[in-house]
Amino acid sequence: MTQQTLVQGEHLPAALSLAAVGVPLLPLRAGKVPFGNCPDCTGNACGGRPNMKTPGPCTCPAPCHGWAAATTDPDILNSPAWARAWLQAAGVAYYPGGAGLTVVDLDNADAIAWARANLPATRVVPTTRGEHWIYRGVMPSANAVRPGVDVKSSMSYARWLGPGTGTLTALPDAVRALLVKEPAPVRAAPAAVPAGGGRCPHRMPAFLERGIAMAEQRITEASSAVHATVFATFLAVLSTHGRCGCLTEAHTERLFAAVQAKGESPRHCADAWANALTRLGL
Repeated sequence: MTQQTLVQGEHLPAALSLAAVGVPLLPLRAGKVPFGNCPDCTGNACGGRPNMKTPGPCTCPAPCHGWAAATTDPDILNSPAWARAWLQAAGVAYYPGGAGLTVVDLDNADAIAWARANLPATRVVPTTRGEHWIYRGVMPSANAVRPGVDVKSSMSYARWLGPGTGTLTALPDAVRALLVKEPAPVRAAPAAVPAGGGRCPHRMPAFLERGIAMAEQRITEASSAVHATVFATFLAVLSTHGRCGCLTEAHTERLFAAVQAKGESPRHCADAWANALTRLGL
């Protein structure tokens, strides 16, 4: 028996068995990490999935794009392009999100105790340092959601350590909630722009209220380029109302709250506001 046959015999049969029941697999090298990019993909030259920012399979024939390389196709798993990886493989990993699963990775005894007290029972797989609790359902992945706890599901991989014990249960809200950040406290808004003297030329309070409401809506509905949207919105508000003195702290607090609800930091709010004031010479 050749060395290649021996090494492949340690990992490939398990991979093929799991792939047959719909679990996407990939080989792991020493250190429990995926194989590095092949020469064609070095420096993201392949145009495939080296950045791995959205779900979907790798288009490269070699298993070099982490979780995106995971597959259930036996022809790919057995292909010459994967032969060297299986020869060097130190283990097998799977893509939980691709299998419709979420793994709660508990790294120590304290994390396990927390899970037993707060999460519903499900299938459990022992690991070298703790346990994997596996639920049926997919969610975003994140590391360090609490001390000793990682979540591996969409766009992540987990080491295959056996089928585990217990009944697989539905992904609970308690696990989804681990990724929900506590809202940052709303930083006190800067003082209102000093009045330019005299009565507001807009005369109608409803005009200002409508402008603030439209600014809040524009910020809230931003789906991309949030930083740029915030700055442009602040510019628009200040260019219209920044010199007449009708803006109050209540108005700026509303704008800051809308920005922070999009996940931006209080520091970014203050910086964007100050930059808008500077741009307008206020």
